[in-house]
Amino acid sequence: MHPACMALKGAGLESRCFPSRAWLIETSRGLHLWDTGYATHFKDAARGIYRLYPLVTPVHLDAQAALVEQLRREGLHGRDLQSIVISHFHADHMAGLKDFPTPRIVCSGEAWDSVQGLSGLRALRRAFLPGLVPADTQSRLQFVESLPQRALPAELSPFALGADLDGSGEVLIVPLPGHAIGHLGAFVRLEQGWLLIASDAAWAKESYEALRGPSELSFLIQHRRSAYYRTLHSLHALHARGIPVMLTHEAPEQAP
Repeated sequence: MHPACMALKGAGLESRCFPSRAWLIETSRGLHLWDTGYATHFKDAARGIYRLYPLVTPVHLDAQAALVEQLRREGLHGRDLQSIVISHFHADHMAGLKDFPTPRIVCSGEAWDSVQGLSGLRALRRAFLPGLVPADTQSRLQFVESLPQRALPAELSPFALGADLDGSGEVLIVPLPGHAIGHLGAFVRLEQGWLLIASDAAWAKESYEALRGPSELSFLIQHRRSAYYRTLHSLHALHARGIPVMLTHEAPEQAP
């Protein structure tokens, strides 16, 4: 929960629900998770100075809504997953990592390097809770920079290249700079065409539709304002071309 105006200029001070979504992606080569959302581990990690995180952004989570439980109800377990992609290392995108101890973890090497050694207020400023990182993460990492690059079709311009997640050519990961260091999105090819999982490149669909940004205060925790708006213009171009854009925190009544 957070004031609506933080996500969208002029939206007012009314408290608004910002769900923390994750996606299960099935390709011809296997199953992948895009982020993990919140999990019960968040409460354990948000202690001491890290209690400021849920004080600023109140979190409401039913244990049965944790991703690991949702997947279990569908008959799926961590061993069924080929990989988990972490779009960036903010707590609301990685809090469930400890629930999945076997898959490889794919992320930006730049993002991983940026959180090494962070603690206390420096970590909080980047919405990073060190206690959420599994002890064996280093041995499970694969950096997106090491994945094969593929040319993207002209319809996805201004994006030109994507990193092929599993060799199928069905999930092509792209940088979406501005929100966080090493922030990632992915073009996913469906039967009906491509869509973009844009993670936190925007927090409301009005942002990329009308080029209406978030509160200026949000850039106290976001990485770089100029890059954020360049990415927002890229999303705007995709939307104008009819490419669906999926956002992690889009309000339920607005979700595609």
